[in-house]
Amino acid sequence: MKFTVTGSLGNISQPLSKILINAGHQVTIISSNPSKKQEIEKMGAKAAIGSITDIGFLTKSFAGADAIYTMVPPNFGAANYRQYIAEIGKNYAAAIKSSGITRVVNLSSIGAHLSQGTGPIAGLHDVEIELNALEGVAVKHLRAGFFYTNFLQDIGMIKSNNIIGNNYSAQARLAMVHPKDIAEAAAQELQQSFAGKSYQYVISDERKVSDVVKTLGTAIGKPALPWVEFSDEQSFGGMTNAGLPVPVAETFVEMGTAVRKGILWTDYDQNKPKSYGKTKLEDFANEFAEAFN
Repeated sequence: MKFTVTGSLGNISQPLSKILINAGHQVTIISSNPSKKQEIEKMGAKAAIGSITDIGFLTKSFAGADAIYTMVPPNFGAANYRQYIAEIGKNYAAAIKSSGITRVVNLSSIGAHLSQGTGPIAGLHDVEIELNALEGVAVKHLRAGFFYTNFLQDIGMIKSNNIIGNNYSAQARLAMVHPKDIAEAAAQELQQSFAGKSYQYVISDERKVSDVVKTLGTAIGKPALPWVEFSDEQSFGGMTNAGLPVPVAETFVEMGTAVRKGILWTDYDQNKPKSYGKTKLEDFANEFAEAFN
């Protein structure tokens, strides 16, 4: 079969492409970075170098594929982050329609059932709506949990202040996932038949924040690592001081507020998957410790 994968050689797209290639399929990988061409071809895939803002380029890259994998890459330079995400969704929809693609596996997020109050996830809600409007196209939305790998961004805080925290409490719950588990779920869906518009939650583990902190702290030799619940203002200040643009920091503060309120999990609780990804928190803790050290 032929597949087109967006997301260049990212944490999901690269392992996804390798799974498909190893299964004997023809894979085209879209990347905006010309320097990735050689690495993509070395993997055994075809490189399509261009911008996902170019509908003509996307149409050409999608054409002839049996199915495609879509995701919206981060763009911290966007003046309006939700609008940026939604616009990419519109570009994908236009190219899917023009190219005649009939099956799409789309990376979405837990909480995408909500239209507002979720920060950048609201943009993925918009993408779901856009793709669901396509007639004659089967779309499977993978609503992924909180990425384990997000905790890697806290290593600097731990090393400089010996704390870890965010604008929600240690008693908050997190439904988490490893990018490699998302890749495996996407590969499975791409290679099988599905119809209509549907979504599937992709989760590896579910824990309280306090349990996450204890597990990660123990892995790095800091079993008493404290979790600090920041105010929204402190969280915003920390992100902007670290270099995040104001519009992006605002959206991530809002996402943290959604975690604090517990609103992200309402639909997930009613539609939990029958099976979870194989990478548990303790498995990621080893990866976290390796990065920390």
